[in-house]
Amino acid sequence: MAGLTPQLLLGAYASGIFPMAESRNDSDLYWIDPDIRGVIPLDTFHIPRRLRRTIRAHPFEIRCNNDFAATVRACAEPQANRPNTWINEEIEHLYAALYEMGSAHSLECWAKGELVGGLYGVSLGGAFFGESMFSHARDASKIALCHLAARLIKADFVLLDSQFPTDHLRQFGAIEIERADYKQQLTAALKVDVDFQSELSDSEFDAFIQSTTQTS
Repeated sequence: MAGLTPQLLLGAYASGIFPMAESRNDSDLYWIDPDIRGVIPLDTFHIPRRLRRTIRAHPFEIRCNNDFAATVRACAEPQANRPNTWINEEIEHLYAALYEMGSAHSLECWAKGELVGGLYGVSLGGAFFGESMFSHARDASKIALCHLAARLIKADFVLLDSQFPTDHLRQFGAIEIERADYKQQLTAALKVDVDFQSELSDSEFDAFIQSTTQTS
């Protein structure tokens, strides 16, 4: 996939496809267009009861776009449930460029001055494409996802794309939809003119938690 630029990458997202490498050391990238797509409906976003209690204990300092590069690097590290990664150096460079353009964002959990969990993804129109997450402390990536959802809802985003359906994400309400349905949702989302909200007050996040309690 020679000559891939940030602009071409955004065009790919608008078409419903995204790039992955076979491994960290593989220099090639491949376009992925799954038959079945994972999405997390924002209007029925669910927070498990135990996690809600953890969130209310405020175990982490939440930062948005504070250290995007470190978040991507951490996502690229081997993990117990994922010994290999699809994030190679070209992906790191491309998404760093998207971040500089204001099209990619990170939600980060910090503890005692260290980055202990988070996620990153791409925003385009009213769609947010979740790319990867990591956790070096219990529940850190889950809490980052909740803070992401709160920001997306505040800004009136309409599509949270999780790419692949997983058991990990189903606890938040993730569902599977067919490619044709996904592309219909994507087309509608791209027509929505919204901006990603990096700032969220404590009262706004508390209101979001309360809203998920009412819909759980």
